[in-house]
Amino acid sequence: MKGREPAVRRTALVTGANRGIGLEVCRQLAHRGLRVVLTGRDGAATRAAAAALRGEGLDVLDAILDVRQEGAAARLAERLRQAGIRVDVLVNNAAVYPEGALLEAPPEAFREALATNFAGALWTCRAFVPAMLAAGHGRVVNVSSDYGSFGAGLEGPAAYSLSKAALNALTVKLAAAVSGDVKVNAAHPGWVRTRMGGPASFRSPAARTPEAAARGIVWLATLSSRGPNGGFFRDHRRIPW
Repeated sequence: MKGREPAVRRTALVTGANRGIGLEVCRQLAHRGLRVVLTGRDGAATRAAAAALRGEGLDVLDAILDVRQEGAAARLAERLRQAGIRVDVLVNNAAVYPEGALLEAPPEAFREALATNFAGALWTCRAFVPAMLAAGHGRVVNVSSDYGSFGAGLEGPAAYSLSKAALNALTVKLAAAVSGDVKVNAAHPGWVRTRMGGPASFRSPAARTPEAAARGIVWLATLSSRGPNGGFFRDHRRIPW
């Protein structure tokens, strides 16, 4: 009788992962047996976060990635390719939360939100999804928000809301463009107790833990071939765009 084929080792890359939700997503994915590339734009914080997870016995690499810089993700993809690493799972978690109303917020609030929350995901998708398509397998999870949902009223600070609505549109467009066992979905993690969910933020301080928020993201990142494509989810449940 023939022996079983060895299981395919998958690699996940998570952006904005040196703290909060991104860090917990890295931890949970690594606990599921994936090799994880933990990225962030602060080199010292990124290295420290990855080292802490390695101290837990997890297979975690670190890489500096400023998603705002066009070409940075493509350069990282090439370095990983040269090291023999193909990214099978991409979690676009990096985000900023500038406050202010539509007609009063400073211009830089809109530039920063769009560059990080929308264009950052666009550049990483363009860098890593082609290899997924070539391999016939991949998962992309865009960490969004109900503040970017038309169905929920596009509430929240203007720059953040607009950038997340754009990220949702990117999710729909990319999901329609992929083929094979490549799936693209968006996740709303809820209002989470992180630095973004602290007392200075738009809403009252958050009660939801990063551990709880990460579970829905990790579910989408590890979907079976029968799982959904092109949806917006919170805690495994589809929500309106």
